[in-house]
Amino acid sequence: MGGKEVLAERFEANRGHLRTVAYRMLGSEGEADDAVQEAWLRLARADASGVDNLRVWLTTVVARVCLDMLRSRKSRREAPIIEAATIAGGDDAARELEIADSIGIAMLMVMETLSPAERVAFVLHDMFNLPFEDIAPIVSRSPATARQLASRARRRLQGAPEAPDADRERRREVVNAFLAASRGGDFSALLAILDPNVVLRADAPMIAASLARIGDTPPLAPEIHGREQVAKLFENRAKAAQPVQVDGEAGLAFVFGGQPRAVIDFVIEDGRIVEISMIGDPATIAGLDLEI
Repeated sequence: MGGKEVLAERFEANRGHLRTVAYRMLGSEGEADDAVQEAWLRLARADASGVDNLRVWLTTVVARVCLDMLRSRKSRREAPIIEAATIAGGDDAARELEIADSIGIAMLMVMETLSPAERVAFVLHDMFNLPFEDIAPIVSRSPATARQLASRARRRLQGAPEAPDADRERRREVVNAFLAASRGGDFSALLAILDPNVVLRADAPMIAASLARIGDTPPLAPEIHGREQVAKLFENRAKAAQPVQVDGEAGLAFVFGGQPRAVIDFVIEDGRIVEISMIGDPATIAGLDLEI
């Protein structure tokens, strides 16, 4: 048996699992089949000889495909899949609703209110036990932010308040204080609001933009650790940034022509910023639930 045939056999052994993952993310039988088929095409084009755990590798690929599909659906402002199937009627809709019943139609409907990243993080962690370290690169966030996304989704699905209003307001005050200190060049204020072990993470477009920028500001890197280094990066910066809501939490964005071009996401604990994510990738930004 040739290499392609063996690869096809191994893929078929995982098809049921992949279809379940895709359906729980997408809520649509047809879209789940499309996602699984795309995963096979990517596997067929890839060099899988160095893949130790094909099941995890394929789960990651399907998750990324589903995330792209969810973002595309969100950008087109499509109706929720379950609602559309209910209205459409017919054999296909009946089959989708029958499958949906095994998960819970109400749960699927609530999941439609989640941002794409929240939905993927929740499904992969809570339903399939994937660690946040593996989920993080799929949603282009850090493990801490992926954990926050899943936690936020879990609270919403359980019908619990996402966070006390006072806590959310305090986090908003922290972000506003960070913005004021950055704009005003108040280095001491920046140090006071950053955790000593704060981590700044930047995606490839943000790093490229920083390298092209003329001035004495240090360029970004994939990760920068420590409050002094992070404070130096933001001193006398962020003048064009404006406060926004990022997946329901306080953040910052650079908006031009009504469109967000870059987003700064924060993880805040005990009144201090412990993590900053700088996002410039258009596809990732399109998948965020942004309120400008």
